[in-house]
Amino acid sequence: MEYRRLGHSGLHVPALSFGAGTFGGRGELFSAWGDTDAAGARRMVDIALDAGVTLFDTADVYSDGASEEILGAAIAGRRDRVLLSTKAGLPTGPGAHEAGAGRGRLIRAVEDSLRRLGTDHLDLFQLHAFDAGTPLEETLTALDELVRAGKIRYLGASNFAGWQLMKALAAADARHLNRFVAHQVYYSLVGRDYEWELLPLGLDQGVGAVVWSPLGWGRLTGRIRRGQPLPEGSRLHTTAEAGPPVDDEVLYDVVDVLDEISAETGRAVPQIALNWLLTRPTVASVIVGARTEEQFRQNLGALGWRLDADQLARLDKASAGTPPYPYYPYHRLPDFARLNPPAV
Repeated sequence: MEYRRLGHSGLHVPALSFGAGTFGGRGELFSAWGDTDAAGARRMVDIALDAGVTLFDTADVYSDGASEEILGAAIAGRRDRVLLSTKAGLPTGPGAHEAGAGRGRLIRAVEDSLRRLGTDHLDLFQLHAFDAGTPLEETLTALDELVRAGKIRYLGASNFAGWQLMKALAAADARHLNRFVAHQVYYSLVGRDYEWELLPLGLDQGVGAVVWSPLGWGRLTGRIRRGQPLPEGSRLHTTAEAGPPVDDEVLYDVVDVLDEISAETGRAVPQIALNWLLTRPTVASVIVGARTEEQFRQNLGALGWRLDADQLARLDKASAGTPPYPYYPYHRLPDFARLNPPAV
């Protein structure tokens, strides 16, 4: 296993981490992801630890808290061998105090997560979304107090826009508060929006990317091909609308190149897609989830080898989109690029 520094921090995380969204199976969305029980989860943790995967990611909204409960049971007796990451901020119920990042809500959410996970501290705690209705200073002060109380080791955000993340970092710096060192983001060969603003921000500010849905919400598994119907059993039948949008033609062009490189290297399509991500700037850890041991073991095969320069260039070309304004001049016009060269 390769370990990488998480942003500008002293925490080193495995290049691949395990996403526990498949644990629990409660609710329409998460039951489509998976329904791993405590015994199955313990087996997944066994495989992960044997491979050096020590970071496990979950959230309070995953299966209405069942993901945290099952993960907590699976790591019982070996807490000192794992890094726990969870998130809060999205609604967990209809009540006025069951969403957001206000002081009371955050303190209660962290205490509930600690109880469900069976631990006294979180290695990484991330705001699951930006809360525009709560003063940012209140949120940051509450998080800082939780760090100083020893309940959280490191802080991160998830799904923030560039201005939101930069505002939070600047506010923390101005008040000498603990700042975010991680940003959990969507990034894949069929979803490269992260590169326009958030990647340069991460480089400049020392914020590491923890990538969710690296296989494009299940589209880069090798089962989806041009001119073929969606395979039976694909979670996309029920969850496509909940995930990031993907242009079908871009998807098919990317899969065509992935198939070519698979034939050249003998590697599976998902392994190639994950390996490409591991070459990108700021990426500290790529979260892989799996409903079966076979899927997980295949994902682990993304490590220990490298795509060559030509293969990377072909994947970049097939997956590249047109940068939105104001970024396209810096990517397409020499005078602009000379002043501000692209980060990738």
